[in-house]
Amino acid sequence: MSSSKIIIKNAVLITLLIGGYFFLCKLLGLEENPYLRFLNLGFVLFGIYLSIKESVTKNHEKQYITNLGIGIRTSALAVFLSIIGVVIYIKFINPEFITVMNNSFLIGGNLSLSEIVITLVIEGMASSFIGAFIIMQFYKNPDKLESAK
Repeated sequence: MSSSKIIIKNAVLITLLIGGYFFLCKLLGLEENPYLRFLNLGFVLFGIYLSIKESVTKNHEKQYITNLGIGIRTSALAVFLSIIGVVIYIKFINPEFITVMNNSFLIGGNLSLSEIVITLVIEGMASSFIGAFIIMQFYKNPDKLESAK
């Protein structure tokens, strides 16, 4: 499977997991709890893990930088897809949600939608890079994984 297909497939999975989790929190009345946003990082790490694992096992890719790049690109695409979802939600479904975002300790302040988007991009890209580096610690030497089986 091409690396582009791996990236797109797992980025869409991350986005669906984050979106589904958000709507579950909304149904339970928990969408205003900023601490629950930390679970989003778990979904991102899971998607990165799946992408890198698939690259190593199905494509037999052993280059650290290549697999790291796949992890970063997967999570970066998921971040952008998720941000598009947030913008659509605030613009067309629930404009009052911008107040919830502004009251979040992770964003804080009285920001416009464009400022919130920039904040989410920075926050998301940081988690993308850190998450990919964390997952790559397990896959940094795929030859050892093969011999351990």
